[in-house]
Amino acid sequence: MTSRTLFHAAIAIAGLAAPIATAFGQTSPNGLMEEAAPPGANYDKAEFRFWYPKDAGTMRAVLVLMPGSNGDGRPAAEDTVWQAFATKNKLAIVACRFTDKPHDQSFIEAYADVSKGSGQALLDAITKFSARSQHAEIANAPLLLWGMSAGGEFNYEFAVWKPERVAAFIVNKGNFYYTALVPPATRDVPGMLFVGGKDLEFRTNTIVGLFALNRRGGALWALAEEPGVGHVVGKSRDVAMAFFEDVLPMRLAGEHAGLSPMNAKSGFLGDFKTKSYQPIGEAAPKDPTAWLPTERVARAWQDMVNSKP
Repeated sequence: MTSRTLFHAAIAIAGLAAPIATAFGQTSPNGLMEEAAPPGANYDKAEFRFWYPKDAGTMRAVLVLMPGSNGDGRPAAEDTVWQAFATKNKLAIVACRFTDKPHDQSFIEAYADVSKGSGQALLDAITKFSARSQHAEIANAPLLLWGMSAGGEFNYEFAVWKPERVAAFIVNKGNFYYTALVPPATRDVPGMLFVGGKDLEFRTNTIVGLFALNRRGGALWALAEEPGVGHVVGKSRDVAMAFFEDVLPMRLAGEHAGLSPMNAKSGFLGDFKTKSYQPIGEAAPKDPTAWLPTERVARAWQDMVNSKP
């Protein structure tokens, strides 16, 4: 088994212990719902599993969980850690499976190029789940995009395609991206880009380059390297949860429709050389820095890059 498939295998193993999922278009006794889309221009399979906390009232956002290359991430909707996080923050969960049509370079995921059809398949599934759950607010709710490997590639390109819909997104040790310099609206979407100190150098170099290019253009993004970690989730989920939890209320703070912009002059800057952070000042830094929205996130970032628990 290659390192790129470890995440897929973990999800598959977890799924063996999970309740048998219901058929597409039906609801299981434990509240899970299933949807699927027919094959599209840039994908073969698009299948989705939905869960939401029944007594939470109005949902604030949708947490989208995307697995690695051609993996089945749907069992993640039944992950008790994600469910507890969703319950605490009044989030619905949509866990995904996308697969490519056969092509010569299977390690380059065509479905990550979301504007070609896969992104719309996700939005269509969310709309259907909204109607079936009788939560109309879900249809147009902001998205928190979590993903591993190709899942992070999907998230990045989704934020390029529909920045107005994304509250925050995660890039996590992927390799192939379709966009280099993203639009200004995407640079205003808070993001965290994770790399592993022992991951394939191709992947690390790609993500560091994307970060450097867009951060110089003002992107409200952080780059976080976890030393000693290869192509695995590592601590990135824990850091991402803190990031999502702190950013979401800021993004929902406005009284007008749509997501509120972040204040680029507030928060903290992470210094890659000293592996420390400080409040954002008036003078622009001369070297690349990580944009960190709150001190809690800044501490989590510092602990990760310094290999602290």
